[in-house]
Amino acid sequence: MAGIDLNLFAHGGPMIWVLLVLGFIALMLFIERMLFLHRGQIRTKAFLDGIKNILGKRRLIEALTVCEETPGPVAAVVKAALLHADDDAETMRFHVQEAAIVELPALERRVHAIAAIGQVAPLVGLLGTVLGFVTTFVAYQKGGNYVSATALSAGLWQSLLATAGGLMLAIPAHLGYHFLSGRVRAIVRDVEWSGNEIMKYLLTEYRGVSPGGGGVEKAK
Repeated sequence: MAGIDLNLFAHGGPMIWVLLVLGFIALMLFIERMLFLHRGQIRTKAFLDGIKNILGKRRLIEALTVCEETPGPVAAVVKAALLHADDDAETMRFHVQEAAIVELPALERRVHAIAAIGQVAPLVGLLGTVLGFVTTFVAYQKGGNYVSATALSAGLWQSLLATAGGLMLAIPAHLGYHFLSGRVRAIVRDVEWSGNEIMKYLLTEYRGVSPGGGGVEKAK
């Protein structure tokens, strides 16, 4: 089976090797992004409930330590809110949004590169197909009326394998891109929810003011 595979690659022409390199790059990017997003996605509600429980005991430093030790953008956004727990709502919101702006671009880094490979792969395959046809016509021209099937088959093999290789790379690359994009959107939703939730808690319960109260007072 390994000999058959090597023969197929040998018949695929130069573009098949370009597709192999692109496939290897796409695989490495996908694995790296999967590990990064898995590390950054936490159980947001459980994490926030734990932070609220610590803050309920007025242990702000402990809550900050938990945020420091927890990876991911959710913990970074919550930490930004805790660092400005005594500030007014506008100041706190500014720093929470600033933390989100810093953290969120890292989630999308290299994901679009996988999409680009998925879009380019069929074009590379098409180029290999055209080169294969060129090879076939050159062989036909040289052989004239007595050209053999073997002489023509080299270019046809190259055309077919390049087309198949481009599609075989493009399909999983697009699927991988959409899968990672879904993970990114889920983390972004967690960041938005956790930021709003911790701000609401700090401005109301943590400061001892009910949601319907008329002002902001620090608990004594």
